[in-house]
Parts: sequence; C-alpha cells; structure tokens
Amino acid sequence: MAYKIVFSDIDGTLLNNERILSNHTIKIVKHISEKLPFVLISARMPAAMRHLQDDLGIKHYPIIAYNGGLVLVDDKAISSTTIPLNIVEDLHKFNAEMDCHFSLYHNDEWYVPREDKWSAREETNTKISPQIKSNADVIAKWKIEDKGAHKIMAMGTEEHIDKIRDFLSAKYGDKLHLYRSKSTYLEIANKEISKFSAIQFLLKEHYGCDAKDCVAFGDNYNDVEMVRGVGTGIAVANARQEVLDVAKVVTHAGTEDGVAKSLIELFELKDV
Repeated sequence: MAYKIVFSDIDGTLLNNERILSNHTIKIVKHISEKLPFVLISARMPAAMRHLQDDLGIKHYPIIAYNGGLVLVDDKAISSTTIPLNIVEDLHKFNAEMDCHFSLYHNDEWYVPREDKWSAREETNTKISPQIKSNADVIAKWKIEDKGAHKIMAMGTEEHIDKIRDFLSAKYGDKLHLYRSKSTYLEIANKEISKFSAIQFLLKEHYGCDAKDCVAFGDNYNDVEMVRGVGTGIAVANARQEVLDVAKVVTHAGTEDGVAKSLIELFELKDV
C-alpha cells in the first residue's frame, strides 16, 4: 500500500524509557520524512513538541496539539477549539476550597498557580517551564484577550480529582472531554475535538487525501478513535487494551523502538 502520511502519538508511543527519542527512532523517522510527512499528534502543548520535531528533522511538518484542539501548519493555527472561559471560571470557583492544582493552557502559554510537585513533574516530562500566575489572574487576562483554554490539567489527590470529575460530568458532560490518565490526573478539553477529528481536518484542508491512506501509532485511550479510523492503525505493545482491540497491527513497545521497527517493516527499509 502506498501510504501518504504517518501520524504518531508521543508519550507512551514514541519515547524510550528515559522519555526521550532514541537514536534509532530519530534515524528511521528522518529517513521516512524525506518521502512523506511525519506528523506528531499529542495531548502536549506545541512548545513541548517542537524540540522533538527538531530532533527528528520534521519542523516543516504540521503539529496537532492538545488532542486535536490546536492544529498548526507553518506555526500558524488553522484550527483552534478551546474550553469556553465561563466554564474555566466556574471550575475555578468550584476548586476554591480544595485548591487542587490547575494548569491552564492556551497555544504556547502554560500557567501554573505555584511551583509544586505537580508542576515540577510536568516540567521534567515535557522539558518546558511554565509561567507562575494564579488561575484567577489567568482568567482575568484571557477575558481581556478573548481566549479560552485549549486544555486544563487538574492534578491532586484521588479524592479531589473524583470531585472535579463528578462536578464537570454532571454540569458540562455534553461539552467537555474528561480524560483521566491516572488516578491523580484529569485532562480536560472541549468535547468537540479528538485526535481523529483533527487528522480529518488536516487531511481535508491541507493535504487533500483520505484517512485510509494514513498510518497512525498510539497507546492510550485518547488514541482509540485515531487508530481505528486511519487506514493502518498501529498499537505499541504497551498500549491499553482498548487500543490493542482496534489496531490493525501491534508492534513492539514504545520503549523498544516499536514505531521505528514498524516503519522498517511497513516501508521495507533494509539498508537504513
């Protein structure tokens, strides 16, 4: 089959045990990207993806950030879907007594209310430093600038995350996507978007091809629709069962260069 584009998730899929790109992965992706686009697609903010693009030699290709909430071509947004600010403000008021950590994101802006173990962990994982600003001050700033949040990351005790999830599910269940990557993490985004919807938009508006012509790699719940929807959806061996169930191919684990090994097989690379 003549594939036209490759999409890959990052965390849990493309990175090794040290949460960086292996030399082997860099070599294979650089080779593939000379022939067709290799597009990173992630829950991350753009700034936390660009240094990986740089390492892979693919900065000239688009980025799909925030699980599809932001699509960038030549560093310009061609699609942007945010959480309305009134919902952000309502959630902030609900959180007043619990004081759970809320990271607020818009494009390359990342605000944390204070430096704590939660912000430190995210900074280590993404290699990006946040700006320190209270949630109230960020909301006030965004009101003036007419912005919403591409993502809210709630981090705290399991009890607090339970309460936040229940509050949002009851009041905004039809408007928000709630993704709990672990018991102490809750990623919040606009329900209108997904990785696959962003892929469809990018293909229609920029590349003019069909999802059946694409390959996509993933590992987690937010990758299910993408892996199921493209022509060849590939799960790394460490993927959630839900991803394994819809994948056409299962490759090696992300930490074992599964993406690179699969690309070698798909494109019959022998001398790279």
